Amino acid sequence: MSSALDRQVRPIYGNSARLTIPNAYSPASTDALDMGSNKSAIVACTKLLKKNPKNALIKALKALALVRSQKVEESLVLCDEVLELKPTDDAVLSAMMHVLRGLGRRWPDNDTVLMFEEAYKQQPTNEELGAQTFFANVRAGRWKSAQQIATKMFKQFQEDRYLYWSVISAVLQANDSTTPPSMKTILYKLAHRLITSSPTPSYQNTDRFHLHLSILKELELYDDAHKLLDSEIGKAVCSTSLSCNEIRRDIWRSRGMVKDEGELATHRILHLKDRNWLEFLSVLDATFSYFTSSEAEGSSTSKSGCLEHVKKTQELFTQIAQDDGPKDRSAALALLELEKRARTHGVSQDSTRLVGLMQQYFAQVGDKPCCFEDLKPYLALTEDQLSKWTSYLQTQITTSTDPKKLQRLINAHKLLRHNLNHLETTVEAETARATLYIGQYLEGLELGLDLPPTELQYADDLALMAGNVLVNLWKLTSDEQYLLNAVALLEFALTRSKQSFQVRLILIRLHRLLGAPALALEHYRAMGVKQVQNDTLSHLLLSRASTFSLASTGDLTLASECLESTQIYLSNSQETADFVVRAFTGEKYSQIPEFIIFEEHLDNSLQRDIVKMEHLRMRLTHEQITSDLIDMELIEMKFIFDRGVSRIAESKHVWLWTLLKVYIRAFQQGSDLDDTVEEKLLIGDRPKPAYDIQGRLPLRQRLTQSTTEELAELTEDESLFVNFARALADWLEPYHDYARPPPSVVLAEAAKQTELKTGYPLKGVDLEVLNGASSPHKKDEEPPAVIDPPKVVTEFFKILNTRFAEIQKNSSPVEALHIATLGQEALLLFTIETMRFKSAAVVKANKFGALVTSFKSIRSDAITILRNISGKLIKESELSATQENRKAFVDACALVINAGIDHDFTLGVAKRITDARKKVTEGVGKGLGRVCSSYAH
Repeated sequence: MSSALDRQVRPIYGNSARLTIPNAYSPASTDALDMGSNKSAIVACTKLLKKNPKNALIKALKALALVRSQKVEESLVLCDEVLELKPTDDAVLSAMMHVLRGLGRRWPDNDTVLMFEEAYKQQPTNEELGAQTFFANVRAGRWKSAQQIATKMFKQFQEDRYLYWSVISAVLQANDSTTPPSMKTILYKLAHRLITSSPTPSYQNTDRFHLHLSILKELELYDDAHKLLDSEIGKAVCSTSLSCNEIRRDIWRSRGMVKDEGELATHRILHLKDRNWLEFLSVLDATFSYFTSSEAEGSSTSKSGCLEHVKKTQELFTQIAQDDGPKDRSAALALLELEKRARTHGVSQDSTRLVGLMQQYFAQVGDKPCCFEDLKPYLALTEDQLSKWTSYLQTQITTSTDPKKLQRLINAHKLLRHNLNHLETTVEAETARATLYIGQYLEGLELGLDLPPTELQYADDLALMAGNVLVNLWKLTSDEQYLLNAVALLEFALTRSKQSFQVRLILIRLHRLLGAPALALEHYRAMGVKQVQNDTLSHLLLSRASTFSLASTGDLTLASECLESTQIYLSNSQETADFVVRAFTGEKYSQIPEFIIFEEHLDNSLQRDIVKMEHLRMRLTHEQITSDLIDMELIEMKFIFDRGVSRIAESKHVWLWTLLKVYIRAFQQGSDLDDTVEEKLLIGDRPKPAYDIQGRLPLRQRLTQSTTEELAELTEDESLFVNFARALADWLEPYHDYARPPPSVVLAEAAKQTELKTGYPLKGVDLEVLNGASSPHKKDEEPPAVIDPPKVVTEFFKILNTRFAEIQKNSSPVEALHIATLGQEALLLFTIETMRFKSAAVVKANKFGALVTSFKSIRSDAITILRNISGKLIKESELSATQENRKAFVDACALVINAGIDHDFTLGVAKRITDARKKVTEGVGKGLGRVCSSYAH
């Protein structure tokens, strides 16, 4: 590139694309792409292209600016032109990498990979280009190609790290979900052959050593692994690396060296003062290693040998517990685990020892928050033991004069409650417990008066326990007053512990149960959920959130929350690959599989799909239903369906599975896309196909499959909705199949529209099929006979109306909102299924006049009933926030008020809940009316 052109090009990109051109500099204020001035960059590139029409860098920069301006079709044309030039220049390759990432052209034919591979073929001696080609394959997860490139680079440049890149690539290919099981062992053997051929031993680097051990472990070459581990340098590596020591421990156990591992762990505990819990578990495993089979379990020899070992281990742990005292609890906890295992194997000689150890442990650790979780695995006691344990705990429930005594009281309450049976959880008993917990909580607050506002109160767990008791009372009685008491108590607790996320988590669920989603959202946002927490916590707010959505009125609060919670998945797909590349660069081989597993877990997150489903249900109420919307949602829903077959089934989350099938089938019938059209028109990523995809049933057949278990997780009203959707799809399917235009016509029409928009034709599409295709495509066969709609379809809205009348008496609006939004959803689904038949030309050409006539009566009944429900909801909202309702709320909270919660505070909570109920009830009612008006014809 000439220096003159260099000066003209540099202001376009600055540093945004991380391009490097020697001796070029421009102030940041003039760097168009770097400053987000995409329009300026496009104008500048267009001017330069007039003088330099074949310059690949300018074309790449313009394509990048177009991508960032959301002008995908125009960018695609320039992108293809640059790729055809097979560039080798670093600046062009770097810019194109950003363009292709923006276009999402990763699967099935990764253009970034192909581009770098072509460049590397032209310059096979360029080591940096070879590394970039390798990294391109790594980012795409193409481990086979990555392994081959790394092997080639090692042979050519003789650098050890390239050999290890090849080894880890073979391992990752073996672990990939798309690799057939029969290939896994072969690939590990390849990795083993490569690593043993290394000119430098693996133990010179900790991560290389870990990689070597993991391969030997997978191939069960335990003798070879033991030779490495038994060497002086192997022992040194394991003593300084937890990851290597962990895999060493697994290899020793697999090799049958459990007792050797126990002796080593004993040495580390006694002489090195190692208090890693894994070391104590190794000692315990060695103690009970005599029982290696069911025959050995009953052998007297095995029992006598184990008994002697138990005594020695007991003496060891007792001595360590005495030496450590209160500063470390590992040995005391190990004594409990030892006794539990001794009882399991029938070698315990004292039936009272376990309870005695638990009492000792409580005496030592009872003033720490971890005590309850530590003791929970050992609470499966006999009746006599339980009686003794309960009596001991009851003596610990005394007046709390300092934080440690208060924590001991809390742990005693938790342990007592954990062992309650159903006869001890009556309404009277639970009411007494709630009163006790609340009283002790308010007393405990006195101990935290001097705490800064950012700290949690010492007594918070008592409030949480009281809240759980009140929720249990609601489950026992179905009386909403207990939920109101729980909310009043926990809202009060938040005023004293503003950072208590556990209180907020319970309140989110309680406010949803009470029909106050705005307050649930307020608490959720106050938690400051970030990054991967969106995946683990958003279900609390967003699962079935469409019941409370006001998107139909233009309020997109919940819909926006859905989009915000999915940002972690977008950043995961964009950033994790870069982390993997950095791990390769730094030779952190033990981290690479963890990054990839993390990425796969997020890519296949069940919560991601749940949020997508809820966002779709909200979106349909807000946006006008069009063919474009149907097509795009169909593509995305099919991605989720194909990607989630196994994990949704394993999680037994059939609610999502059922709704996916309902919507995919409806979109499929309302769309003109088939697989060939979709493959030709779709831009961007496709999900990786599973290795067994060839054995799957066709999509249409899978969508119609159903089991009784699928309806078990649905509510009664959701089951009605699903049956309505299935019956509607079964009825209309033959008419859709007959009226749908051929794929060639659909493709030609799409190509025509693309050419009108961009000025460039769509490649590989014949426009001749459009000649004479202005009228609907003629069929050789006769149209299917029009039959009457099934009763399930015609009666659905009437049944829903009856259900709404039945539950309207309930004080909580949740069920009423549930039924109303399901009715709205059914109307929208009916609109999607019948939209194809709105065209008079389609109806006339296919002789579907009688079919369309039947639609009118169904739609008319639906609109009438849903408008009636809308009116009732609006009327109900007017009554929900009255003074009388608030007074009834406060009266229902007598339990917490009598215990000491301020009356005025409770009244404030009542006002917030009734106002929130009014907002959502009124919003859903008005939104339902708007939807009815939009789709009345």
